[in-house]
Amino acid sequence: MNQISLYEAKDAIGNGEQTLSRDVYRLGQRFDFYRMLSFYFTTVGFYFSSMITVLTVYVFLYGRIYVVLSGVEREILQNRNIHQSKTLEEALATQSIVQLGLLLVLPMVMEIGLEKGFRTALGDFIIMQLQLASVFFTFQLGTKAHYYGRTLLHGGSKYRPTGRGFVVFHATFADNYRRYSRSHFVKGLEILILLIVYEVYGSSYRSSHLYLFITISMWFLATSWLFAPFLFNPYGFDWQKTVDDWTDWKRWMGNRGGIGISPHKSWEFWWDEENDHLKYSNLRGKILEIILAFRFFVYQYGIVYHMDITHHNKDLLASQMVSLKRQRIGTDFNLMFRILKALRFLGFLAVMTVLFVVYGLTISDLLAAIISFMPSGWAIILIAQTFKVCLKGSQLWDSVKELSRAYEYVMGLIIFLPIVILSWVPHASECQTRLLFNEAFSRGLQISMILAGKWAAYKSD
Repeated sequence: MNQISLYEAKDAIGNGEQTLSRDVYRLGQRFDFYRMLSFYFTTVGFYFSSMITVLTVYVFLYGRIYVVLSGVEREILQNRNIHQSKTLEEALATQSIVQLGLLLVLPMVMEIGLEKGFRTALGDFIIMQLQLASVFFTFQLGTKAHYYGRTLLHGGSKYRPTGRGFVVFHATFADNYRRYSRSHFVKGLEILILLIVYEVYGSSYRSSHLYLFITISMWFLATSWLFAPFLFNPYGFDWQKTVDDWTDWKRWMGNRGGIGISPHKSWEFWWDEENDHLKYSNLRGKILEIILAFRFFVYQYGIVYHMDITHHNKDLLASQMVSLKRQRIGTDFNLMFRILKALRFLGFLAVMTVLFVVYGLTISDLLAAIISFMPSGWAIILIAQTFKVCLKGSQLWDSVKELSRAYEYVMGLIIFLPIVILSWVPHASECQTRLLFNEAFSRGLQISMILAGKWAAYKSD
């Protein structure tokens, strides 16, 4: 999968550069209508449609979050006149059918059906689903959308090596994290948080069947973006490989780097390299990047004002929010004074005790605060990265870097935990190997020997 993703990213970046060029505009002006459509859907249009598909998911989820937190959905579901509207029910049913992806599958089934018969087409469709083709292509959709959209915002014309041939060896967790952290993992966790918030704050008046019917495709998208690289990774659920991957990832995260250290050896160098596109971006790209980062603040205040503590004292909560934000922005995480850290910890315990005992803070409020403020911290990191030229060299930039490292640790733990659980499950690794190399097994090939030989050759190089 890694080789294919590298090639897809390279193609998406190239099409993004073509979209920004004058040549595509001039060709579109001089083509007739049918040639223009053919040119569009065989070049830049395919990647533009992929980006629009992903943006539609974001608009849909953030719109749903606004409807839930503002109380509009409750009014729609509990109002008898609206709830019994046949027109609204037909519109929602049509929307749900489109979400299932049936319109995308229909052309393929029709093409195979006309060539080989509809029984063969149905059989091929079932086999593709058993081979997790939907997971693979959903993951590649995220690759195209991310790199194409980032190229439109900031550019990115440079040589990108993709390698030749298909390598058959186990990719480490750190390697997968470096490749897909920004393009898939961050976005997958964001969609996951939005789905959880949508369920929690609407479950009191909405049936679970309605929620599942509306969001099943979103859950599939998020899980595919988070776990597809490990599902298609040979020996991805082998216990010894999992232990080695965890050790390697911790070493990579903790390495401070130095002169001549590559991004594959140090998290700091990888983090700087991952933000290089902002260094050469123009003012328009940076402004749009900041505007997009503000989406993480959209549902923060809606969640905060649904807490139980807000019914007691809203002014106190607002002042606490402001003080927490100031503390987060101004704290230097590189301080080596242990006594100061101890005092801060004791002060935090004292504040939490007062909030629990005096002002009626509950556990649900604490969880809601974590869900609301953690995305806000990530937004602060994204905004600070756009001002890297101004902040680099200052203590504030070191704080941003350490805060980003903490977020990377949390994100890595969340993604790594299901891999550990599946590695504990007996025969999970054998089932995965059988799934990945089913045709080779049917031909009598010894997959374990091939994997061992490829890995030994790779290590020797």
